[in-house]
Amino acid sequence: MASNEEVFQHMNVNELHEVLANKTHVVVDIRDATSFKNGRIESAIHLTNESLPEFLRTADFDMPVVVCCYHGISSQQAAQFLISQDFTEVYSLDGGFEQWQALYPENIER
Repeated sequence: MASNEEVFQHMNVNELHEVLANKTHVVVDIRDATSFKNGRIESAIHLTNESLPEFLRTADFDMPVVVCCYHGISSQQAAQFLISQDFTEVYSLDGGFEQWQALYPENIER
């Protein structure tokens, strides 16, 4: 990988829990629609192939974005994609929604 290429960062669920209280980060959830409907991190935006163009059109590219998937694997590719779309600060949520649910069950929207 070229040294000048922007790369995403990692964030764990405890760090996310801290920053969410300040409303400084946007959480995007890339899981399937049923999983998203059944439970998601508070104020998360469901990011799908269908909703992506609208998200890119309306997003604040300087606001930090945290990408959430099931376990923190596929969120890494999505985070790298968002970096390539000129977002300045993007994180992949390590442990994903599964770990968030285990540690912060009271912080889930349904």
